[in-house]
Amino acid sequence: MEDQQDVSDLQDTGLLDIDPDALREAEKVFAQGILDTMAGKEVAKSTYEDTRVVVIMTDGSEYYFYGFMGESRGK
Repeated sequence: MEDQQDVSDLQDTGLLDIDPDALREAEKVFAQGILDTMAGKEVAKSTYEDTRVVVIMTDGSEYYFYGFMGESRGK
């Protein structure tokens, strides 16, 4: 029953009060920071998986993008 107590403790920490829009915005800023480091590099391969997008560069570096990515369309 220790696991149940751990879950109860987690619920009491306020983690359930996280604003999803704020979390998405934070993830967007983080992802943009990663994308900025990719400038001038060439993409060798990218894959879309169930839980993430994987981008592999020609220099062998790999970038992983998880959840909250969304899409933006120009007007």
